[in-house]
Amino acid sequence: MCSRTAPRLVSVTIPDRLASIADHTFYYCSSLASITIPASVTSIGDDAFYACSKLASVYFQGNAPGVGSDSFYRDHSVTVYSLPGTTGWDLFSSSTGLKPALWQPQTQPSMAGAGVQSNQFRFTIDGASNLVIVVEASANLAVPAWSPVGTNNLTGGSFNFSDPQWTNYPARFYRARTR
Repeated sequence: MCSRTAPRLVSVTIPDRLASIADHTFYYCSSLASITIPASVTSIGDDAFYACSKLASVYFQGNAPGVGSDSFYRDHSVTVYSLPGTTGWDLFSSSTGLKPALWQPQTQPSMAGAGVQSNQFRFTIDGASNLVIVVEASANLAVPAWSPVGTNNLTGGSFNFSDPQWTNYPARFYRARTR
């Protein structure tokens, strides 16, 4: 619960191990602007985000949770984001009056540790936890024929990709997309 003497919360990421957000948890947190809610959260209690006047973005990483009464009451400018393929948003919308927008988190290649290691070309992809990422490769960007070379779940928001077949091509280009 927020209070006038508590530190000013601006952005919060709920831990993956949490199953619910209790009644009044962020009640009157007037500085809270953004929150990310993991797939493990299946319910949000009464008045959980009541009067969070600066709350602008709520990012859901899983299906729509059940919501208590007035969970988002007086939160006039909030945008709720849901991932493709998640369910339950019609009931969530009718309960809260908030219609979710599609959230397409971007993946980012990390160049730290990228390159050839142990005779494999490697790089790291970072993004939102629990996204399914497909890495595709093409040998020619002038006439690209993209083929999947790896699929992985971003457990913990990151995964290391390696391509042991890279030496079989004169050139190899990569792209990543969500599934």
